[in-house]
Amino acid sequence: MFDDFFARAMMAGIGVALIAAPLGCFIVWRRMAYFGDTISHSALLGVALGFLLQINISVAVFAIAALVSMSLLSLQKHAKLSSDSLLGILSHSALAAGLVVIAFMPGLRVDLMGYLFGDILAVSRTDIAVIYGGGLVVLAILAWIWRPLLAETVSHDLAKAEGLKPEFTRLVFMLLVALIVAIAMKIVGILLITALLIIPASAARRFATSPETMAIGAMITGVLSVITGLYGSMSFDTPSGPSIVVAALILFLGVSIVPLKKGAR
Repeated sequence: MFDDFFARAMMAGIGVALIAAPLGCFIVWRRMAYFGDTISHSALLGVALGFLLQINISVAVFAIAALVSMSLLSLQKHAKLSSDSLLGILSHSALAAGLVVIAFMPGLRVDLMGYLFGDILAVSRTDIAVIYGGGLVVLAILAWIWRPLLAETVSHDLAKAEGLKPEFTRLVFMLLVALIVAIAMKIVGILLITALLIIPASAARRFATSPETMAIGAMITGVLSVITGLYGSMSFDTPSGPSIVVAALILFLGVSIVPLKKGAR
């Protein structure tokens, strides 16, 4: 019989894996891994401002991540810099700003390690409700923009010619990534959420025959990573969040060495 805290951790981790997987597929297809890092780094500034303004931490993280996403879109239109340069500026600036804000609150006792690497074993029933409730919203919106987002991923100009509003679709997608970072922060932490977005999707890509099958494969890989990582954490007394990511890496390496059938793409 599982302990109550372990069962809650398992439910929370599986919920995050199911939400992150299809978003991670688009991050892989669009080569936006650095964007994921930028959003996760900006989360620390959201944590700091949440404590400073005494508001809900997840709300503050989402607000800052959304602001960074909109800033990126604006700078891409007006700044004469490449996207990776802009992401580097925003990522490190937000991370540094978060540390500076925390430094101005000397009386604050905050578990930075918990926010950076997660504390899945400490999730509550309320956290689980937020994960699954927010997850349903994320997946519903993603299903709504799936076709135009896929078209914009293949060709921005073609999507625009078809009247699919690619700029709006891209903004919605970025906001969804910001929301999943705010939801998953307590599970695997700020620094590891990008790995949970990218690794399962990358593992599923090897055998996928369509975008939909890749999303389903990424979900399965993410869930297996959570289950394996939590059992490994319990068995070897290792940190839970990093253990989940290591499990995902092992699965990725495992599928990478499996030979594809002749003629497979």
